[in-house]
Amino acid sequence: MEQALTGWARSARYAGSKDRAAVRDHVFDALRQRGSCEAFGNAGDGRGLVLGLIRGQGLDPEAVFTGEGYAPAPLSADEAVVPAVSPDPLRDLPEWLRPALSAALGPDLSDVASALEHRAPMWLRANLRKNTREQSLEALRADGLAVEPTALCDTAIMVVSGGRQLRQTQAYLSGMVEPQDLSVQMAIARVNWPATGRILDYCAGGGGKTLAIGAVSGATLVAHDANPGRMADLFARAERAGVQVTTAATTELNARGPWDVVLCDVPCSGSGTWRRDPEAKWRLTPEALADLNSTQDTILAAAANLVSQRGRLIYMTCSLLPIENMDRITAFLAQSPDWSCTWYHQDTPLTASDGFFTAELVREAAPS
Repeated sequence: MEQALTGWARSARYAGSKDRAAVRDHVFDALRQRGSCEAFGNAGDGRGLVLGLIRGQGLDPEAVFTGEGYAPAPLSADEAVVPAVSPDPLRDLPEWLRPALSAALGPDLSDVASALEHRAPMWLRANLRKNTREQSLEALRADGLAVEPTALCDTAIMVVSGGRQLRQTQAYLSGMVEPQDLSVQMAIARVNWPATGRILDYCAGGGGKTLAIGAVSGATLVAHDANPGRMADLFARAERAGVQVTTAATTELNARGPWDVVLCDVPCSGSGTWRRDPEAKWRLTPEALADLNSTQDTILAAAANLVSQRGRLIYMTCSLLPIENMDRITAFLAQSPDWSCTWYHQDTPLTASDGFFTAELVREAAPS
């Protein structure tokens, strides 16, 4: 969808920057609420989804569907008939996943589904290696952003307005703050990272968690990813943040270990972040989920071999689904008698900004 929107923006010369941003917002709102939009618009094509979106927002479709200028054509007689349906946020969850989500979330299912219908707030992490959160707040406000702290995490800052200007602010350019979701910051804060030793971020991606760890730990920090291209910007970001980090290829990990802590933020369904990436929930299939579970098991087994005796393995996903979370830990422990789970925690959009799972595993004895 991002590619489609970028292609449209390049060809739609008549649309200014505010118009392009508005169109993007409409598209993502329709994706977040696709089931509801289809019900209210009585059609699943683009026109029907936008019609349903407008009705769901309590607006008058005839004021938008005028046929004037770039506006869509007026409603047909059939389109003008308002479907006799009631709002239901469960429509906006994939039907085949509703039983699993219901089992996982229980009485919170409807509230979580409702939260996933709406745009997520933008969060920043105050870089404690360079400044306090209060200093970050002052700098951001001086740069014209409206920002607020939260009691949920000592580093987290919510952007109320002005987020599109973030990368031009002095606070960002000087490394005082870094974009990072609240749920991730909360997860990082739950882990007792060692002050010294060696920490490996095994599935580093862009390196956001690597930098967050580096802001609170003096340990040797190494980032790895199966696709090294994902780490292309890591060194520039680390320099801006004042964090020392190196990268390692897969073939180097054993020689540079064993590791005191290995972090695995594994590939997952992203079900906890569907309001940020709503297209993902409609693309997910049972077959794709099974493939992800296999990948998660493979990563856990490979990462465990890198951990030192009495070392720790931190498993993370941005998923709400037990089959990606505690089920994977249980399956791993069944095959690994020298390991135990010391704690785990599940956040949802009701307790943090996104759904996020974290578990800590400890190697209890030397491997045989």
